[in-house]
Amino acid sequence: MILCLSYHKYQSYVDYEEILRQQEFVPIRPLGRGAFGIVYEAYDQEYGIVAVKIIQKDKFDIRELEAAEIIHREAQDCPFFMDHFQQKPNKLYQILIEEYSNINTLNLFAKQPQITLPSFFPIVEGMRVLHKTGLVHRDIKCDNILLHCPPGTRLVYAKISDFGFAKKEDSQHEQTYFAGTLPFMSPENFHESALITQKVDIYALGITFYIIIVHKYPVNQPTFQLQQQKMTQIQSIERPQEIKDDILWDILSKMLEFDPIKRISAQQALEHPYFTS
Repeated sequence: MILCLSYHKYQSYVDYEEILRQQEFVPIRPLGRGAFGIVYEAYDQEYGIVAVKIIQKDKFDIRELEAAEIIHREAQDCPFFMDHFQQKPNKLYQILIEEYSNINTLNLFAKQPQITLPSFFPIVEGMRVLHKTGLVHRDIKCDNILLHCPPGTRLVYAKISDFGFAKKEDSQHEQTYFAGTLPFMSPENFHESALITQKVDIYALGITFYIIIVHKYPVNQPTFQLQQQKMTQIQSIERPQEIKDDILWDILSKMLEFDPIKRISAQQALEHPYFTS
């Protein structure tokens, strides 16, 4: 199997701002770098302030574009996704124009315990809508849930982003490669013969909420092999002493259930007393 994890590595210098100018953007600042490209805040004459993703064409996974287009077409009324506007042609790079988030990511809460916890409802609702389209995100984590405050409002939306690993759910065929970020990967991701369903997103979302509350990972080994070994040894995620609320832990434990068949869905999570009471 091929191991395909989120990571960063050194790459030779590329003048991304010149690429943006050639495409009639006004570059403002880089927002983040990846293994094969960069995301820039830029000004576009049609859409205003946007996030522009520039990825080496030979490294670009067309599934990211397909997933973004499915979401734009089938879930455009849901405010809990980063919207995809369009792509621009370029010989060497795939250039995607996306909605800009003007605050931060959920890591803002994970790294600063003094900040009041956000509502989890919009994120779970976004996941429900995503799964209704038939997609599996496969890389849910704090970094991929962005925070945005529309200008002129005091509302802050949590928006699911980065669909580079997303694909249609396939409950018939085993995965041919691993995708995701180690501490967020569900137990079934480490099985040799694994069917990857939408339940992997629920587990990853449970880990995301766990980190926001506890400010550390329940399991975080430095390599895939060690993470796999540890996940095989344990039978469940133990309740941390930081979580005092029984109802909160009940929904988290159901999201972090090791058996994907028993793990709750996004719809079931929304019907849990944590949200309904």
